[in-house]
Amino acid sequence: MKLLVYIPAFNEEETITQAIKTIPKHIDGADSFDILVVDDGSVDRTAQLAKESGAVVVSHGINKNVGMAFRTALHYARDNRYDMLVSIDADRQFNANQIPDIIKPILRNEADMVLGNRFSNGMPENMPKSKYWGNRQMSKLISFITKQTFSDVSCGFRAYGEEAILRLNLFGKFTYTQETIMDMVTKGMRVVEFPIDITYFKNGRVSRVAANVLSYAMKTLKIILRSLRDYKPMFFFGGSGAVSILIGVIFVIIMFIHYFVTGSFTPYKFLGFVGLGFLVWGALLFVIGLLADMMNRLRMNQERILYRLNKDRFDRK
Repeated sequence: MKLLVYIPAFNEEETITQAIKTIPKHIDGADSFDILVVDDGSVDRTAQLAKESGAVVVSHGINKNVGMAFRTALHYARDNRYDMLVSIDADRQFNANQIPDIIKPILRNEADMVLGNRFSNGMPENMPKSKYWGNRQMSKLISFITKQTFSDVSCGFRAYGEEAILRLNLFGKFTYTQETIMDMVTKGMRVVEFPIDITYFKNGRVSRVAANVLSYAMKTLKIILRSLRDYKPMFFFGGSGAVSILIGVIFVIIMFIHYFVTGSFTPYKFLGFVGLGFLVWGALLFVIGLLADMMNRLRMNQERILYRLNKDRFDRK
């Protein structure tokens, strides 16, 4: 059972050495494990220090964001036939001694993907309230979309089994945390949460992912909407079409009520034209939804083919 511990790093020379050293020398359930640091375009000594600490380093020439860094780690895990992948951050906020615990559901064949849950005991000490609130709202949104309850969908400490490694097919560049959940749940994979320890330092630090919560939320929401469009096209387009048709019907009803009461469409004649516009737009959205649903079937077949190719290459090594 081969395990790959993956650490994304962007200008982390102050913490990367200690982050690697805190990873246990032996991990129960893994016959062997390696540490991979994906240097995402650092301009400091991050890559050098990671190599000196015994990690394998793959460097991006420029900063491509954590979504691309994770995809690099995913490709590395497939190419080198790792059975499990654990991601953990370089800032030492997570407890690396919990790696053996977070892979247990996978080893017991109870999960294909395990999410670290930072909020099992409420808001962690020293965590900014705005960040906690934003995470909670994002978790509610992903829970609504996937119809599965999640408490923490943005945590970078998680574990992936072999099937997850082979089946994940991601497109977001900015981040990957929410998209992986939607991708796995849509494909019928078992995704569970595991309570983890988290330490937010009092002095804090500037996020390497986004400058502020609003920026992170907007970029993440863009990825979620695109994933929703691809995975559930009828819900995405059909829902929008239904809202448009409802608005159109309301406008038309108001116009006709006025006509039956007064015998004249004036001054609400314009509502009929506006309502008709909403009705036509809603119908078009339904048609687009049907076409997108047909294309989604093709995408699902392509996903199956991609999985078989990954599986065959994985088994031959």
